[in-house]
Amino acid sequence: MPDTTPDSTPSTDVTSRELDPADTDACERLARTLCTGGIDQVDSPEWVERARDAWEDLPLRLRREVRRFRRHSGPNGTLLIGGLPVDQAALPPTPTVSGSVQRQATISAAVLTMVACGLGEPLAYLAEKSGALVQDVVPVPGQETFHGNAGSTPLSFHTENGFHPHPPDYVVFLCLRADHDRIAGMRVAGIRQALPLLTPASRQALFTPEFRTTPPPSFGPDAASGPDAKPRAVLSGAAEDPDIRMAQLVTTPLTPRAATALSEFGRACEATARTLRLTPGDLVVIDNRVTVHGRTAFHPRYDGSDRWLQRTYVTTDLRRSRDHRPHDGHILAR
Repeated sequence: MPDTTPDSTPSTDVTSRELDPADTDACERLARTLCTGGIDQVDSPEWVERARDAWEDLPLRLRREVRRFRRHSGPNGTLLIGGLPVDQAALPPTPTVSGSVQRQATISAAVLTMVACGLGEPLAYLAEKSGALVQDVVPVPGQETFHGNAGSTPLSFHTENGFHPHPPDYVVFLCLRADHDRIAGMRVAGIRQALPLLTPASRQALFTPEFRTTPPPSFGPDAASGPDAKPRAVLSGAAEDPDIRMAQLVTTPLTPRAATALSEFGRACEATARTLRLTPGDLVVIDNRVTVHGRTAFHPRYDGSDRWLQRTYVTTDLRRSRDHRPHDGHILAR
């Protein structure tokens, strides 16, 4: 299981579970069935359908934890499950190219997609990682300071794709390899713990459309000028349990009170954050509606054994983005 380290002194730990060996073996056997049978292209609707059916056959304890999290994601909006199979003995070298994705079925891609189907439906964006459903999060030579999944310097707090009319509801990561020095940390901070630290004035400001969030660098330079870069609120929904849309790098406050509120929100996230140092087989589910995440710095060696996570996005309601998805697929084309 990962080391769960507080950045400060949060009151509640991230929900964490460990599969027993029998359940791990059952998951691996089921995942292997998705790597055979003639259909092995992760992005094909037929393969996703097979993964959706296979979800029902995963061990009950795993399905129960995911189901409970789906109903309410808890104070941190984060679920860790250790002991998932990743077939380390058969792993190729960690990819070192920009835009790396997983197109062909593997044990890890099968695990990610089955869990995604348990949460809702997998989702991807054509402008990011070529619309692949399973994406590699790996350091890339020459992009150490890139503020995104290819970098290795600190990554600031953000929700995924808050600029888009249809951001994912969940982000799921699976660790295939840890970094050499075991210092890379996934940082998470939930609104349910940060909200009490905000002043009434800042809460009110964060609920007003006085912020502009543009696409992250991973979407390319042309995306920032799109029609969806309009003023939005950082918080929305219930005042006592709001949703978040925010990325510290690309969310710009448009008024002085918005700037004050955003800074205060950032400090509240820092005060309540936790750092997760993942080991192979650790699966992290982040409720993207109520939790921001980021990353600490680490030192890649580009020797084939660097840190390697795989990621997929999930929506609980695929239909609401129907006008963005050609042929009713899983890829948002705009």
